[in-house]
Amino acid sequence: MRGGRRSSMGLAGIVAVLLFVWLIIGAVAAGQRHYYDSAPTNCASTGTIAVTIFAGPLNYMGVNPKIADCQVDLPQPSP
Repeated sequence: MRGGRRSSMGLAGIVAVLLFVWLIIGAVAAGQRHYYDSAPTNCASTGTIAVTIFAGPLNYMGVNPKIADCQVDLPQPSP
């Protein structure tokens, strides 16, 4: 019983490490594109940074994700 449990924990650990490496590669790609040079000024630049990080190694295979425009409704105060 322990052997089966160990292998599932091992698989979860491998998936976690792969996910972490994937996101680190995406963060490096965003840095190489100079997305961190200035603070994001709108939600489109924040979104571009986020999708670049989520794209991970795909950035080095020609994927260049960008968010062109986004509209965010700001909450209004209660009357």
